[in-house]
Amino acid sequence: MLSVQYGCRIAGGLLSDAGITAVSVSEWAADEGSYLASLEFHRALEGVAIGQLSEATGFSIMEGEQGIAVATSGTTVFKFASGSLAALSGKTLKFTTKPTGLRSFELEFTDWPESLLWK
Repeated sequence: MLSVQYGCRIAGGLLSDAGITAVSVSEWAADEGSYLASLEFHRALEGVAIGQLSEATGFSIMEGEQGIAVATSGTTVFKFASGSLAALSGKTLKFTTKPTGLRSFELEFTDWPESLLWK
């Protein structure tokens, strides 16, 4: 079992310049993990959103016997959103993460509903 707290900033899309504070719990067997729970607090200049992990799996990238990074994919359900992020409320988005270095990763949300795309 592994519990991780993290913070990050989104670079583009509807969540551009939003910050995320999150906690996740996962279970690992060797280098493969299954995420059991995750809660994310997304905050933008004029809005907030709460995302809850629906499902996710991951694998660790090892250097010797030490895990140095994790890549994941799954889905997040936005349980609440308001202000500039209100359009996310009730939406489910797929995501992927990929390592960018030691203790850092890039997060990308995909499959944006047409109603959320910038016109």
